[in-house]
Amino acid sequence: MQIIYNKSLRFYNTFGFEAKARAFVLANSEQDVLDAVAKSHELSLPLQVLGGGSNVLIRKDQDSMILKMEIGGIVSRELSSGDVLVSAGGGCDWELLVDYAVENQLWGIENLTLIPGKVGSSPIQNIGAYGVELKDVFYSLKALDMQTGRFVEINADECRFGYRDSLFKHEGKGRYIITEVTVRLSKMPSLSTHYGQVTDALKKKGISNPQPGDIVQTIREIRRAKLPDIHEVGSAGSFFKNPFLSVFDAKDFTARYPEAPVYEVNGNMSKVAAGWLIEQCGWKGYRQGEAGVWPQQALVLVNYGKATGEEIATLSYKIIVSVKNRFGIELEPEVNFW
Repeated sequence: MQIIYNKSLRFYNTFGFEAKARAFVLANSEQDVLDAVAKSHELSLPLQVLGGGSNVLIRKDQDSMILKMEIGGIVSRELSSGDVLVSAGGGCDWELLVDYAVENQLWGIENLTLIPGKVGSSPIQNIGAYGVELKDVFYSLKALDMQTGRFVEINADECRFGYRDSLFKHEGKGRYIITEVTVRLSKMPSLSTHYGQVTDALKKKGISNPQPGDIVQTIREIRRAKLPDIHEVGSAGSFFKNPFLSVFDAKDFTARYPEAPVYEVNGNMSKVAAGWLIEQCGWKGYRQGEAGVWPQQALVLVNYGKATGEEIATLSYKIIVSVKNRFGIELEPEVNFW
């Protein structure tokens, strides 16, 4: 394991912000993870885990050791039920796992295509899109428990998944380093195409009996039409969570704003499209210097080239205040502020 000191993080975060890490290591194996933890203790540096860098807002140099998760590999085994357990290394690109499922005609994660980041980050955020969340297919994960120094297996119940939430954002934060994730996929069709955009696009293509690859391709086309390519314009994808309202508050809200996209989650809660709230406040397409809001999707904040993390953070605070003043709803960022 090689340690690099004062390492630039510019090419390790999808916003493309320039910042330096006091120490930096690539972890290609579980032994590398153990060695990095030991070295961070020796250097008296806190340890931070970085996956694809697609869910972080880096505002300053990091006085820490950054462990860049690079453990790859995908393996699978079939259960007696016919379902298939697919395990991927924590440093595997999420899209590689989606491609693996498509190639093997496995259902369950096709709606989650083009979500940037690594497999190991997916349980932390409980990633989701187009009516599907990781928790719907999650089986277990393997992680180093830094309190005990041992690798442990954590199941779905223990992860305590919520909307863009999990154990790893609360008391598990900073305790576990995820090295592998296992999902349970199905050989039997299990469609989740109730989002209008997906249904309409499939209908236009004349696809009435879609396969996983059809859904993946359709959602990729939808996402590429409204989201920036992170290789060309710096962003972290969706910057804010969709806020939740009680059924009572949602009813009042839709009475005042009947055109607002409001989706019932269960019998008690509904969620409002954060992008719509931001757009109504006039932020869509806004730009000041190199920091802005993407013209095709108000939920996405972008770095047009030389913006700093602080400038994007300041823009996000202004949006939060604006939405709060207009609608009485407080937005919460999805991204982690470093």
